[in-house]
Amino acid sequence: MSSLTIDMILCGIAYVLLVYFIVTMSRPPFGKGRNRGDDGDGGVEDNSPPKIDLPPGVIWPSDAPKTKKPGPPVEV
Repeated sequence: MSSLTIDMILCGIAYVLLVYFIVTMSRPPFGKGRNRGDDGDGGVEDNSPPKIDLPPGVIWPSDAPKTKKPGPPVEV
C-alpha cells in the first residue's frame, strides 16, 4: 500500500472517532434532563418589561400626546 492510502484510511478512522465522541459528549447523560420541563436556568423569573431611560426630548410612541382631528381649512 502506498503512504497516501494509509494516510487516507487513518484520517477516515480519526474522523469517525471524532464524530462519535462529539455526538456522545453533546447528549445529556442517561436519565438526566428528560421530561423535566424546565430549561435549567434557575433563579427567579421576571417577566416585566425593562425600564429604559430615554434621553431628553425622546418619548415612546405610546406616550405621544393624542391629537385632535384637524379643523376645517381656513380660506384666505
